[in-house]
Amino acid sequence: MKKIILLLLLLVCINPAQAKQNIDIDYDNGIYHIVLSGEKIKKRIKFVASENLITNREAHKSSRSILTINTGFFDPETGKTMSYIVTDRNTAVDPMFTDSLLYNPVLSKNREKILNRTEFRIVECDNKYKYEIAPHKSDVDFGCAIITSAQGGPMILPQLRLEEEFFIVKDEDGNIIRESASVLHKTSRTIIGIKDEEAHILIITDKNPMDIYEVQKLCKSLGFDRAMAFDGGSSTSLNYKDLIEVVSTVGDGGGRMLKSFMIIPKK
Repeated sequence: MKKIILLLLLLVCINPAQAKQNIDIDYDNGIYHIVLSGEKIKKRIKFVASENLITNREAHKSSRSILTINTGFFDPETGKTMSYIVTDRNTAVDPMFTDSLLYNPVLSKNREKILNRTEFRIVECDNKYKYEIAPHKSDVDFGCAIITSAQGGPMILPQLRLEEEFFIVKDEDGNIIRESASVLHKTSRTIIGIKDEEAHILIITDKNPMDIYEVQKLCKSLGFDRAMAFDGGSSTSLNYKDLIEVVSTVGDGGGRMLKSFMIIPKK
């Protein structure tokens, strides 16, 4: 009888659904820290783009997702992407066809820098999946293929690439004359990193806004090997089941209507 009671207690204490999901979420001082651990979850993560701009909540519900966050940049006026998104091995949206990159004189002049901004990839090599953070145009290893990816930027670790990715522009004297995505100002942010073959997501909310240098310091303190930003400001969004929802209201992002998302669908 004692053995039966002990077994029942163990079954009550262990939540099989949570064990399978391998999603751990902590909240401290205005920051959600999400850890995606284990090998199985790598095959479930998917980056997707919507034909029209929709909210993170809408993407979360329509995809029957457990976890949904915002990802790439977009033009809020036209609804077209400014970031590459790969879904199921195919390019879902391509910024090469975005009008502002073609016709805006400042953006078109720096188009190659924008097109080569950093992306988060899930790569298959010899039937094994792994995470990568790298500039878009960097090659994958021989025999490997990108399953799904989302571009954003800037890269945060191992080093910032603000000028290389056209997030800041300096004049001849080294003075900053242009800034994108509020990288130098405090705002809410969506960050993704890699540590010990785990994916780490930081949702930095309006309660603890950070500039990109503060974000880099935080990522270093958490021991991330590599890290990058997705779109931030008022684009910063999180939905987890029906339990957690983050909607930012400040910053210069595209607002709550978004173009692309990272989802983890229910099985």
